[in-house]
Amino acid sequence: MTDLGIHLLLFVIVGAIFPLVPLIIGHFVRPDLPTPEKDAVYECGEPTIGSSYVQFDLRFYVIALLFIIFDVEVAFFFPWALVFGGATQLADPAVTGEARMALSDRVLDVAPGTSTSETMITPEAAQTLAYTGFADILVFFGVLLVGFAYVWKRGDLDWVRAMINQAKQAAAPSLPPALEQKHTDTREPQPA
Repeated sequence: MTDLGIHLLLFVIVGAIFPLVPLIIGHFVRPDLPTPEKDAVYECGEPTIGSSYVQFDLRFYVIALLFIIFDVEVAFFFPWALVFGGATQLADPAVTGEARMALSDRVLDVAPGTSTSETMITPEAAQTLAYTGFADILVFFGVLLVGFAYVWKRGDLDWVRAMINQAKQAAAPSLPPALEQKHTDTREPQPA
């Protein structure tokens, strides 16, 4: 164990030295010639115009948040696939005892070789685990699809909602103002 500790300590020391050495060398080697132009704030090489306080467009935040939510949820498919794959392999009655113990160790996530004949997963239990896992992932995927449909219906995936609404209004046929006045006035003329 001390050998592992020494390796870890060396790794941390080398990991700290690698970024620090170029910074220290650069501090002593580079020229120190500040000018107002060098000290000015810039972004992407463009001079700033107006206030540096700019309201952040909420669309970027919403899209990033939706990506993180759906990306993390999709990441849950990988551990499920490992357990489901192991359960379907264990459900096969043709699997031998030694292979069944090794697969049981993997599905139960225990150290290799710790399963005994009493603790290994039987084909019937593996079949039940596979069916339960499949039903579980269907529910999970259903909730994911409902969330995706909600986000889509709400319009959060449309990048520019205002432009879409303008395009819909522009596509609607419009009447000239004189005809529009007559068209909206539905009162019957009064006899004179």
